[in-house]
Amino acid sequence: MPDSQPRPPEGATADTTALLLRGARLADGRTVDVSISDGLIEAVGTAGSLTAPGARASASASHIELDGYLLLPAPAEPHAHSDTALTADAGPGPGPATTGSAPAIQRRATEAALLQLGHGATALRSHIRIGDVQGLGAMEAVLQARRSLRGLADLTTVAVPRLLTGVAGADGLAMLRDAVKMGATVVGGCPDLDPDPTGYTQAVLEVAAEHGCAVDLHTEGDDPARLARLAAMSGGLRPGVAIGPCGGLSRLPHDTAVRAAGRLAAAGVTVICQPQGGCGGVESRGTAPVRLLRSAGVHVAAGSGALRDLANPVGRGDPLEAAYLLASQSGLRPDDAYSAVSSAPREAMGLPEVRVEAGFPAELLAVRGDQLSAVLSLAYSRIVIHRGRVVARTNAVREYCDSTTPSALELPRQGRAGTGP
Repeated sequence: MPDSQPRPPEGATADTTALLLRGARLADGRTVDVSISDGLIEAVGTAGSLTAPGARASASASHIELDGYLLLPAPAEPHAHSDTALTADAGPGPGPATTGSAPAIQRRATEAALLQLGHGATALRSHIRIGDVQGLGAMEAVLQARRSLRGLADLTTVAVPRLLTGVAGADGLAMLRDAVKMGATVVGGCPDLDPDPTGYTQAVLEVAAEHGCAVDLHTEGDDPARLARLAAMSGGLRPGVAIGPCGGLSRLPHDTAVRAAGRLAAAGVTVICQPQGGCGGVESRGTAPVRLLRSAGVHVAAGSGALRDLANPVGRGDPLEAAYLLASQSGLRPDDAYSAVSSAPREAMGLPEVRVEAGFPAELLAVRGDQLSAVLSLAYSRIVIHRGRVVARTNAVREYCDSTTPSALELPRQGRAGTGP
């Protein structure tokens, strides 16, 4: 990653408080203007009907032409691993760039967040391992990355201890409480890896209740009895409980999976599936049975999981790819698939709802395309808006070779009428 700090795209400054989006197409087919002021959507009107809010009084007012773009609520990433992201190709060298040193973790966490932000995710929840040899070092490094990203993206952290029960778990429990004091706002982990999964879950829930934290737990969900206990213990906790990736549910007999889904629905937990590959070993890969869960009334959101680390050496960190997979592999309608990477994770993360309507937060993604199915199929050109300000822009250029000459014909840049995705 370059040493320079991330900067807003050209034309956007830190003091931008007013913005007008002109000629954007909405998912319902309308073409509208959207005025934004102080981080909120001020008004939505028919195309050509609005002027930039504060334009007469403030030189900071600006506008963006969105003809040919679909305007959507911004996605959110509910399951990242910032401390291990981008380590697959780090190599065995001893230098700080290839080790678990705090500066290296901070750089990778920042780069991974910017990668996901560029795809549209303006809010991210990252699971950070604590204890063992790393202690709280990785947590401190990611919290520092969070501070450096302020104004560009909102990054929250989940403290993930390995053990919480028995003599060996005493240190993990103390460290979990210390991580919350440091700034972790969610507690979690993998109960299945503790000798006493029920005790582990109980410890996490107790710490969450003490500090008013949300809970986010890893489980494959391939043991229905254990999953039922986890759901029963978690039911009613406020803030809520998320679990994932639950890929093991897809390997259970149908009737067993249906009963497990019913228990999850009754408990009110959210299942965070990971259609892009997850964060476990290859033998445990698989996507939770999303349609079955939704039919049972389970809240389902989708996250990326591992991003170019030892668990998964590839990955784009692109929420639209997750939505595409939910539509193409799990059979969700495009609007439901997109909700699984936008409104559903925002709700699971305790964030305000986003709609392209007056009064809602200006957390928006403009994608080149005219309808949601096309956007999920192929979408490169994107404009990302966080707290009312453009924070990332991707312009794709497609070239074709002239059939009679070896030269390439450059098409107009994306973002202008008549261009491709």
